[in-house]
Amino acid sequence: MKKAIAAIVLAGIMRAAAGTPSAHSAVGDQTASTTAPLLAEQAFKNIQALKGISAADFMGTMGIMTAALGFDCSECHIAAGTDKVDWAADTPRKVIARRMVNMVAAINQNNFGGRQLVTCWTCHRGRDKPVVTPTLDAVYGMPALEPDDLVMASVAGLPKPDEIIDKYLQALGGERQLANITSFTATGTSIGFGGFGGGGAVQIYAKAPDQRSTIIEFKDAPGRDASVRSYDGKGGWMKTPLTVLGEYRLSGSELDGAKLDAQLAFPSQIKRVLTNLRTLQPATIEDRDVDVVQGNGPGRLFATLYFDKQTGLLTRMVRYGTSPIGRLPTQVDYADYRDVNGVKLPFRFTFAWLDGRDAFQLKDVRINVPIDAAKFGRPTSLEAK
Repeated sequence: MKKAIAAIVLAGIMRAAAGTPSAHSAVGDQTASTTAPLLAEQAFKNIQALKGISAADFMGTMGIMTAALGFDCSECHIAAGTDKVDWAADTPRKVIARRMVNMVAAINQNNFGGRQLVTCWTCHRGRDKPVVTPTLDAVYGMPALEPDDLVMASVAGLPKPDEIIDKYLQALGGERQLANITSFTATGTSIGFGGFGGGGAVQIYAKAPDQRSTIIEFKDAPGRDASVRSYDGKGGWMKTPLTVLGEYRLSGSELDGAKLDAQLAFPSQIKRVLTNLRTLQPATIEDRDVDVVQGNGPGRLFATLYFDKQTGLLTRMVRYGTSPIGRLPTQVDYADYRDVNGVKLPFRFTFAWLDGRDAFQLKDVRINVPIDAAKFGRPTSLEAK
């Protein structure tokens, strides 16, 4: 339940600057600029330990904190989740959090040459106070096997990455057939984490090689803005209801992630988009064996892809961005592959990130249709169309 609350409260954390002229002027400055990202200290009050990162990456960093401690925002911020929230106020836990951010940075710098090998999750694992004493049940019981999330080297004796990917492309209809897809549109419905945000009408637009937008409209909730993610091949935007920023330009890991999502919407590009491909140890997802391939994406991203051993189809993709206190995972699960003009496409997928989760069910997909370039631009202009 706490994670459901956290997803909702995090969606409203942008109200940290509400009522201050500087917050709105910062949004305007960012809108006018195509290069300078909106920084956390420009968007929010009383930023100390996390200065210099973008507002977009700041949001992901808050997500890491809530996940690592099993908290929601109200446990560190006064009256979070209400109209009387005071995001800027220092609370005992907020002060401790700053010390922890600096501590983790110092540990990594002094012991690992600045490599991020220790994070909030390393010790907390969903608890506010880390466990320091092993239990005998843990020592002698069935171990909980968790795969490493580091950039891994290829494992000898396993199929080569190209072999696994070629099997995937063939399962979809063949590389030549896939290369003929230059655009697609889709419509469907969306349900948010824990059932929140249900009933959203979804529109997806994609154009090769790297343009994509997802629009979720809530037609049964008059006055509620649409939720939009868009990427036009160079810049990206996020618009989420109930936030003081309303919409903001993506930067850092958020921008790299949007680019990768747009590129992987066209599977024939996969071996060009991901570099330094390597095969990792096989895994199991929902009792099905999967082959695992990892590669480097745009910027400092890397992505791990899971392919069903039997069907060859992509089951899951997890991409990892960066933040001052740990990696930012975004996970997409794919299912319900259906034939559309000779190729198979997933009609059901779940997009999950640290601040929320959307489950999509598509109803109609159309291939190689003309798409207005405005569909991939800034959400405000997009909706005007």
